Amino acid sequence: MDVERKSGRSFVRARAALVAGSLGLLLAVGGCGASGDSMDSGAKAADGKAAPREGFADGDGGAAASAAPEEQADGKAAGKKAAPKPGGTHVIRTATLSVEVKSVPKAAAAARGVAEGAGGLVASENTERLDDTYETSHLVLRVPQERFQEVLRELAGSGKLLSRTSNAKDVTDQVVDVESRIATQRASVARVRELMDQAEKISDVVALEGELSSRQSDLESLLAQQASLKDRTSLATITLDLTPPDAPGDDGSKDEDPGFLDALGGGWDAFVTMLRWIAVAFGAAFPFLLTAALAALAVVVWRVLRKRKAARRAAPAVTAAPAGKDGASAP
Repeated sequence: MDVERKSGRSFVRARAALVAGSLGLLLAVGGCGASGDSMDSGAKAADGKAAPREGFADGDGGAAASAAPEEQADGKAAGKKAAPKPGGTHVIRTATLSVEVKSVPKAAAAARGVAEGAGGLVASENTERLDDTYETSHLVLRVPQERFQEVLRELAGSGKLLSRTSNAKDVTDQVVDVESRIATQRASVARVRELMDQAEKISDVVALEGELSSRQSDLESLLAQQASLKDRTSLATITLDLTPPDAPGDDGSKDEDPGFLDALGGGWDAFVTMLRWIAVAFGAAFPFLLTAALAALAVVVWRVLRKRKAARRAAPAVTAAPAGKDGASAP
């Protein structure tokens, strides 16, 4: 009996061990399958084929799932800053030249030809005539970066160089940052559009439309920044000032001492100005002077009339007095 009990217990323990081993094997296989599924889902998310998540959170997985085709071709993960390519330095170059030339129109035409011949353009041109003899020109030229130094040398050699300044600013980090933000924003816009296609409630559609409008506006702003950086890094800016020899100053007069004619002209101008101010003062005081003159005239007339009346009254009294014995008038 004891032997049978011991054998029965051994059998039960063996069976329990077998069941435990089987369960462990099943769990291990299930874990491998789950990890394989998660790896497959992660790979799909990286390829942009995973189903979009609900919500507005910009996670790395959602951004990778909604990445645009051009971003997938570049192999850039959304939300991650790409490293600059070798030789992809972006520099903004500017220069300012002041040149004295014998003929400003000819020099301006030559500068336009140099810029256009280098594959650039004339951004602006301003020609000002100071008098019948002198004129100056102000030109802003845009030339390709690779022809920048060559164009500078040609322009500086067109006459007598008075001044020259040149600046270079490296904006590679800014360009890379804008590109990365554009990739992230495009992925975000694509994800919101997918959520709009899946939305069933009007309230969800309205909320998603507002979110899409905001993100689309941010994307357009980033694209404008990218276009501006591309324009300034692809074309250098050269500001050229052309002046003739012995040109008048900024006030339009030559740097000479005044002579007799200048003094005479200045005195005549001062005399005319004085007469003008006297006329203005007389015109301002004329109403008051006229009123005072009329009042004085009225007073004079009134006094004259009063004296005449007094004289007329005294004349009859003298003629009516009686005569005396001696023929003389009585006192």
